[in-house]
Amino acid sequence: MAPLDPERDRAILDATMELLSEVGYDRMTVDQIAKRAKASKATIYRRWAGKPELVVDVICRRFDMEVPLGQDTGSLRGDLAAIFRSLCQAVERKHTLVIGLSSTLVSNQELARTLRTHMQAKDLGDVKALLDQAVERGELAGAVDPARLFAIAEALVWHRMIFNGPPLGDSFVAESVDGVLLPVVTAWAAG
Repeated sequence: MAPLDPERDRAILDATMELLSEVGYDRMTVDQIAKRAKASKATIYRRWAGKPELVVDVICRRFDMEVPLGQDTGSLRGDLAAIFRSLCQAVERKHTLVIGLSSTLVSNQELARTLRTHMQAKDLGDVKALLDQAVERGELAGAVDPARLFAIAEALVWHRMIFNGPPLGDSFVAESVDGVLLPVVTAWAAG
């Protein structure tokens, strides 16, 4: 990607996010993005090959579910609840965009392929450290893959957001941790 003035870059990404939320992927055009960002189409095309690459950049840089920082609460249940609560908050902040993009990613294979190609692996070091501490404290019988755990947590949040919508409050966090995450992690550690 060609270097771009950070202010111009931010304006283009912000305009793309706003338009995705307002009109959706299919109805959004590069012309609209350029106009809203007060940039030329040439500026956009110097940096991104087209609308799919621009939207993928927005997803990867602004929309991708950031991995919540691990917070050592002193117990596995508390640690899982803190991570899960942070994940819920990240999804809630992006609710409109989440709903708008979920159907587009199913129907637009070009966008889905571009996203899979560019999506970076999440750094789950903090989650791994908390799971390792649970092993040291004797709360887990063995190591657990943090990527598997995070995939389950994301699936719970996405399902709830898509089918029920916000808010993803304390009762959802407790129900998810106690009814799904803690039993699954305990079973995986013993297995």
